[in-house]
Amino acid sequence: MKAGLISASLVTYHNPEDEIKSVIDSFLGTELECILFISDNSNNRDIEEVCSDEKIKYIYNGTNLGFGAAHNLAIKEAINLNSEFHFVLNPDVKFSSNIIQILVNRMRKDSEVGAIMPKILNLDHSIQYLPKLLPSPFRLLIRLSNPLRKVFNKQYSHYVLENYDDIELNVPTLSGCFSLYNLKAIKDVGFFDERFFMYFEDNDLTRRIHKKYKTLYYPSVNILHGYGRGAAKDFRLFKIYVKSAITYFNKYGWFFDKERRQFDKKVLNQINQRK
Repeated sequence: MKAGLISASLVTYHNPEDEIKSVIDSFLGTELECILFISDNSNNRDIEEVCSDEKIKYIYNGTNLGFGAAHNLAIKEAINLNSEFHFVLNPDVKFSSNIIQILVNRMRKDSEVGAIMPKILNLDHSIQYLPKLLPSPFRLLIRLSNPLRKVFNKQYSHYVLENYDDIELNVPTLSGCFSLYNLKAIKDVGFFDERFFMYFEDNDLTRRIHKKYKTLYYPSVNILHGYGRGAAKDFRLFKIYVKSAITYFNKYGWFFDKERRQFDKKVLNQINQRK
């Protein structure tokens, strides 16, 4: 396929068919030349029937590879097809097809943009504070504990950039629920780190891209995300979350992370310049 192709990947694990079909219809509704990879981690092929469109490539993994590893399979195929930009999508997102074109246009406007994420809203249209500063052990403790969040509310607001959700910012943490990646940047810094089964793989990838490219929060458009915060409700998911956090801090540093301080300062400088 020719250059200019836009690709996307959707990782599934026993998700409802109607949920998957909604994402398929929204992405394939774009007028751009596109291909959608469905990387299925389920232990059956129940969703294969909804993946019959010629613009869909169904990848049956037969086991739960994890979020990053399953997306990597699709991203590598997208690169082999000479795709220009690649969307990473969650099954639980809802969006208008025109958002695909808008985000692609914004990325094409600036060759230094390596990743971009729109404003993410809950299903009730309240804001999800997903663009953030880099995580630290203290910041995660505040995030996971409601009592601590009340005590350290100012620090938490600072971490999640709570008062700046309408400002376009170059931030070091974007969410993998709905992000667009420049495949030039992926080829430069590498794919999702497969040591993260789930959680923190998007933090890690955005951080690596942010070192060399802009990683933009772009609030001019928004999508809906059925954010379940599973780690706060399911002990099995909580254990995976903790394991991924340990992997992340072992990789970048627990309490002494010079790069974290540098990136924080860059974001705060952007904010101060806009005041």
